[in-house]
Amino acid sequence: MDAQQQENSAAAKADATAEELTGTLDRSHAGEPIPAVTVTDPSGASLVLAETRGKPVLLNLWATWCAPCVTEMPLLDQLAADLGDEVRVLTVSEDMKGAELVTPFFAERDLPNLPQWMDPKNDLAFAFDGGASLPLTVLYDAEGKEVWRVLGGYDWSSAEARTLIEEALPAT
Repeated sequence: MDAQQQENSAAAKADATAEELTGTLDRSHAGEPIPAVTVTDPSGASLVLAETRGKPVLLNLWATWCAPCVTEMPLLDQLAADLGDEVRVLTVSEDMKGAELVTPFFAERDLPNLPQWMDPKNDLAFAFDGGASLPLTVLYDAEGKEVWRVLGGYDWSSAEARTLIEEALPAT
């Protein structure tokens, strides 16, 4: 492939990524509590989402087969690293095959800042109005109340994303 073909290929990939990251902000569920759903990780550990109060939570529902979800994962990983202890970033796979798909997905990518939570029965997806389209990312404040949600892929590396996340942080 010559330099021009490489440039055209890179531009096409950038355009495809931009198309995948066209999520929309929805504030119509503000104030709703985080669902009382239990998720598990590949080792069998469990987490009751309703017990995550104390610091803001950015909850992302995704799947290995969802192109915008896959595009978002490195952006969410970097966001989790940047936010440190200020906001807990939780990624929850809605893949029905659970660890069978999630473990290799993480092994093939460098995502050290994201947890491998799973919801293979899709209880969490159904808690969001009878089934969520993916990706779905919801920000909760430290009391576990929804601030906003983004339906679809989103550029979590953008300045706009950082400003939106600050809405859940305590005033200084």
